[in-house]
Order: sequence, then structure tokens, then C-alpha cells
Amino acid sequence: MSASQGSTNTNTEPWGSFDDNVIQGSGSAVIDMENMDDTSGSSFEDMGEIHQREEEEEEVTAEAAATEEDNGEYGEFLGMKGLKGQLGRQVADEVWQAGKRQASKAFNLYANIDILRPYFDVEPNQVRNRLVESLIPVRMINFPQKVAGELYGPMMLVFTMVAILLHGMKTSGTVIREGTLMGTAIGTCFGYWLGVSSFIYFLAYLCNAQITMLQMLSLLGYGLFSHCMVLFITYNVHFHSLFYILWLVIGGLSTIRMVAVLISRTVGQTPRLILCGTLAALHMLFLLYLHFAYHKMVEVNMQYIILVASDC
Repeated sequence: MSASQGSTNTNTEPWGSFDDNVIQGSGSAVIDMENMDDTSGSSFEDMGEIHQREEEEEEVTAEAAATEEDNGEYGEFLGMKGLKGQLGRQVADEVWQAGKRQASKAFNLYANIDILRPYFDVEPNQVRNRLVESLIPVRMINFPQKVAGELYGPMMLVFTMVAILLHGMKTSGTVIREGTLMGTAIGTCFGYWLGVSSFIYFLAYLCNAQITMLQMLSLLGYGLFSHCMVLFITYNVHFHSLFYILWLVIGGLSTIRMVAVLISRTVGQTPRLILCGTLAALHMLFLLYLHFAYHKMVEVNMQYIILVASDC
């Protein structure tokens, strides 16, 4: 009995421990369920936060896409279509810097226009006196004669000659196939003034004459005063004899004036002959060209008008 009781005791201890384990296990199971309940509530809250974050990310992504579209349109406007990322930004920066440099250069050009102010700062009475002096030859050639270093008077004379030449072209019925009458007149007058001045200055440099380019432009520009006078008279009074008289008197006085100034600034007989002969020939021949290039057509038109009137 004792043995059976001992066996029963030994058998009951494991079962008793199993019950304890079941109880403990059930207790641990309850704790786990509580933990699961707690975490389940937090998991729903986390899901809400995740959903809100996703919505925020979608909004940020949409804004970024809209910004990229705007940048794309701006890039197309600058001619950078297809360039994206860092390369596009670099090209945009280079274009911006180049445009900024060009704008600064243009601004500096207009800001520095005061550099030309001394060349046009002249009084009207000074211009009048220089116009009269352009027809009076100088006598003293032993020392260099003074030459006005301004461009206001010469430029105004060139524009005046353009107007007179345009008047002659219109009254003569001149037809320009390529270009316009205004363009032809401006090209002829300014071409002569700038071209002959540059050529004579080059010869003066070779002949060691003491004259600057500015002085040469002023000297030849005031020399055109005689051309303006002769052309204005002969374009309205159609007589060749009158033209030849004015050509020799007025044009000759202006040419002698310029030749005397160059002689006073040049050393040596040969350099003087080359320089002054070239200037005199060009100056007198240009006046002949301006007269006969258009005045002959005027005479033909006048004869035609006279014939038509006689027939009527």
C-alpha cells in the first residue's frame, strides 16, 4: 500500500506540475492577449499616421512635378528644351552670364558716350567763322597751320550735301534699281568724306606729315562747304558755264585752302607734291562727278519738256 501510495505520489507530482504549468501558461496567455490588444490600438494609430504621411508625400510630389513643368516651360523659352538636371542649370547659368555681359557692355557704351562730347562741343559762331575760313587760303606756310579738331561742322555739311544731292536726284528723275535714293546719297557723301580722309591720312603718314585723323576729317569736311554751294546753285540754275565758273572759283579756293594747310604740315618737296596733288585732284573731280552724274539727266528732261510744250 505504501508502495502504491508512493507511486501515486510520484505520479501526482508531475501532473500537479503540469497543472501549474497550465495555469502559468494560461496566465502568460492572458498577458499576451493584453499586449496584443495594446499593440493593436497603436497599430491602427500608426496606419492613420502612415496614410497621412503618404498623402503629404503625394502633395509634395505633385508640387515638385508642377515646379518641373514650370521650369520646363522656362527652359523651352530660353531655348534649352530637353536639358534637364545639372546640365540644364549650367547651360542656363552660362546663357544668363553671357546676356548679362552683353547688356553691361551696351550700358557702358551708352554711359561712355560723353567721350564724343568734346568733338561736338562748338559754338555756332565758331562754325560760321570756320565755314568762311574754308574759302580763304592761308598765306603763311612756314609753320604748321591750326586745324580745328571738331566734327560738328563737317558732319552737318555732309548731311547738307546729302540733302542737296537727294534734291538733284529727284528733280532729274534718277531711278535706282538696287537701293533707294536716300541710301545712294548717304553712301556717296559719307563714303567720300570718310574714304578720302582715311586715304589722305594714310598718305600723310607715309609722307611724314604732321596731321591727325581727326584733323583730316575736319579739314576735308569743311572743304565740302564749297561743294554744297556749287551744287545748290547749279541744281537749280541749269547752265554749264555757270557751273564751270563756280567750280573754278569756289571749288578752287576751298582746294587751295586745304593744300596750303597740308603744305605747312609737310616737309620736303616730293612729299608735298604727292600729298597735295592727290587731295586736289580728288576734291575737284568729286565735284565734277556730283554735277555731271545728275545734271545731264536734268538737261535731257528739260529738253523733253520743251519739245512737248512746243508740240502742244
